[in-house]
Amino acid sequence: MKIKKRSFGVLSTGQKVSLFTVSNGAMSFSVTNYGCTITSIILPSKNGGEDDVVLGYSTLDGYTRNFPFFGSLIGRYANRIAGARFELCGETVSLAANDRGNCLHGGRPGWHTMVWKAETFSNGREAGVAFSRTSPAGEQGFPGNLDVRVSYGLTTGNDIVIRYSARTDAPTPVNLTHHTYFNLAGHDSGPILDHTLQLFCDRYLPADQNCIPIGAITDVVGTPFDFRSPKPIGQDIGNIPGGYDHTWEINRAGEAMNPVAGVYEPKTGRSMTVYSTQPGVQFYTCSAMQHEIGKNGAWYGNSAGFCLETQHFPDSPNRPDFPDTILLPEDRYRHENIWHFDFD
Repeated sequence: MKIKKRSFGVLSTGQKVSLFTVSNGAMSFSVTNYGCTITSIILPSKNGGEDDVVLGYSTLDGYTRNFPFFGSLIGRYANRIAGARFELCGETVSLAANDRGNCLHGGRPGWHTMVWKAETFSNGREAGVAFSRTSPAGEQGFPGNLDVRVSYGLTTGNDIVIRYSARTDAPTPVNLTHHTYFNLAGHDSGPILDHTLQLFCDRYLPADQNCIPIGAITDVVGTPFDFRSPKPIGQDIGNIPGGYDHTWEINRAGEAMNPVAGVYEPKTGRSMTVYSTQPGVQFYTCSAMQHEIGKNGAWYGNSAGFCLETQHFPDSPNRPDFPDTILLPEDRYRHENIWHFDFD
C-alpha cells in the first residue's frame, strides 16, 4: 500500500491545495483536499492496459468551476430540499434556492469549493486519507455547528471505503454523499448505456419535473425503474424523460452494510459492486450534461457517466414519512459506503 502527496495548485485566496494518490499495486485512486474530491480511479482491463474510470478535470482550475460536482463530497444536505426551506423546532429555516426554487446539495457555499484539513492513514490492509472541518452554524443557512470527518480508504481487496461521521451542537438535518461519475470503460469512452446495472431495490420514489419526491414510495414492478435483474442502462431510458435522476429505496436486512448495486461493463470486463448503510441511492445518468470539457480535453455529453449516490431521501426534512435526517447533539451521524471493483 502506497500513498503519495503532491501539490495540486494554489487558489486565488493563496490557499495551497494537495493531491493524494493511494495505490494497492493493482489499482489506485487520487483525491484532493479541495472539496474532498476524487479526481481519478485507475483500473486495469482484462484486455491489458488501464483506464481512469471517473469523469473530472485535469487541473485544480477545472474543479473550481465544477458545476456537475464531479467527484465531490456533498453536504450539508445531499440532493434537494423543496422550496429551499423546512420547519425545525417550530421555526422556518431558509436556504439558498439554487435549483429551480429548491435547495440542491446544500446550496451555497458548496462544500465542494472548500479546502479541508487532511491526514493520511495506513495499516496492513487499508490506506487512505481522512478529511475534516467544522461547518459553522448558519453556513448554507443550516443551524448548529457541525464537526465533519470523511475518510477514503483503499483496501488490499480492491475496495474503496468511504466513511462519514458528524456531530452537532444543535438539531440540524444532515445527509452526506459522494458525487463521483463513473464510466467503467474509461472516462472518455462515450455513453454508458451498454453498462449492465442491477439495483437491490424493490421500490423507488416517484418525483416531479424538479426531482422532488411526490406521493408514496412505489414498487418498481412493471416500470422502467425495475433493475432488480441486471439489464443495460439504455434498455428503458427512452421511457424516462430526461433520463434517470431518481431515488431508489435500498432493500435492507438491518442496519448493517447492505448491497446496493452491481454494474458490469462488457468491453473491458470491469465490474463494480456498491454497498452502503444508507436507506437510499440516487441513480443519475448525466442527463443534464451536454457539452462539458473534462480531462485531457475529453468531451462529456449526455449519458457520459453514471452516479450511484447513497444517501437519505430527498426533501426528508419536509417529509415526516421518510427516514429521519435530523441529527441531535447527543447523537453521531455515521454512515459507510463501499465501492468494490473486479477486473480480472
